[in-house]
Amino acid sequence: MVLRVAFKMRVVMKFGGTSVKDGDAIGHVASLVKHFYERGYEIAVVTSAMAGVTDSLIDVSMRLVESGKTTLVKEFIASMTERHHEACRKAIGDEDILERTLVEIDQRHDELEKVLLGIAYLGELSSRSKDYILSFGERLAAPIVSGAICSLGIDSLAITGGNAGIITDENFGRARPLIGVEEKIRTRIQPLMQIKKMVPVICGFIGETESGAITTLGRGGSDYTATLIGAGVDADEIWLWKEVDGIMTSDPKIVKEARVIRELSYREAMELSYFGAKILHPRALEPAIRKNIPVRVKNTFNPDGEGTRIVREIRAKEDVVKAITLIDKVGLINIGGAGVDFASILAETFKLLADNGVGIVMVSQGSSELNCSIVVAREDLARGYRVLKSINNDYLEVNTIEDIAVIAIVGAGMAGTPGVAGKVFSAMGRNKINVIMISQGCSEYNISFVVSTRDAEKAVKVLHSEFELEKIQ
Repeated sequence: MVLRVAFKMRVVMKFGGTSVKDGDAIGHVASLVKHFYERGYEIAVVTSAMAGVTDSLIDVSMRLVESGKTTLVKEFIASMTERHHEACRKAIGDEDILERTLVEIDQRHDELEKVLLGIAYLGELSSRSKDYILSFGERLAAPIVSGAICSLGIDSLAITGGNAGIITDENFGRARPLIGVEEKIRTRIQPLMQIKKMVPVICGFIGETESGAITTLGRGGSDYTATLIGAGVDADEIWLWKEVDGIMTSDPKIVKEARVIRELSYREAMELSYFGAKILHPRALEPAIRKNIPVRVKNTFNPDGEGTRIVREIRAKEDVVKAITLIDKVGLINIGGAGVDFASILAETFKLLADNGVGIVMVSQGSSELNCSIVVAREDLARGYRVLKSINNDYLEVNTIEDIAVIAIVGAGMAGTPGVAGKVFSAMGRNKINVIMISQGCSEYNISFVVSTRDAEKAVKVLHSEFELEKIQ
């Protein structure tokens, strides 16, 4: 029997990671959806791939390019099929729904097998092919989540990101939605929720170009999918279900006293996501900001917890600093030299880095205009150094530093509050932590600086204590 209720609140719920790691977890997700559906919530669900599947797809693709062994394909498909079949059997209690879901899962695995064999034979993997392969993680998970919800008596339908209306450019691997996406989402998803009273389950992370090629939104892009869907259907709130109780004052693996932050502004949350807090995709909040939709980060396995609420304006700003984050696995490129036309050099520098896919984490320029320091991902460091050394200028010097990390202090209360920077760097001096590079934007929402890798965790602990963040609620 299908439940029919009078809806009072429209919510987009995104699940990923260990929330959908296996059949038991997916069954728990379905029960959560039912719990809120029966209490009058109109719901759309966004799902990530089952835990570890995306990494497995990347790994097998690279191994096939290197080895060309088609036997790897058979072994991989057999393993993937067994895992997804087992998840289906644990999550879906209705035999008819189970059978239909298994048929769909098998069709997806057949499709995946063909493309992997093609990669093995060709010995190459384009960005477009990689996106197509990575899309299978979500395209396999969504039917299972939808089937689990159906088996609890609620109408549900699994939908790919493209079919949901997420049409993107052709920047495979880091695709951006085109203008007008939210209207497409509204026309395709809202009728399912409002008229048919269904719970659509949408594949996170993936979209489509206008010609129908599958694209991905970048790692962690399922959060972005959720906020795009939320903006498209005019959701009252967007709930990002994670494996933690909310966004914390620091990484609890580094600072055992780290606490959940109950409320953040959009700007604070964006700064935290950009500067190393892995809870949110850096672009995920953009659609929510446009529509002024609150976003909650909640724990799938502690659904009664309040979590972290992210809104345009926070109610109180007595906490000058909200969180301390750390970005590791980065490197530093220094460029400079006397007698250099630095304005033209900088223009060429940033164009070269962009053209060669070197992502910039942080920039600082000396007031003398004779030096600029650029932090990049460690994996991009050698390539960045190589392309900048190619600049034709005898006076230009380029060097790198590898073992560094970025520390960021974030908080809206820092704006207009004197002495914050002094407190930060005095704490570093007292604890004999050398600061290699400093950057602070004029918004004053964050202060970020570079230290050696060996000092990074100590710096985080010192600052967490200095600003008494263990008291934040």
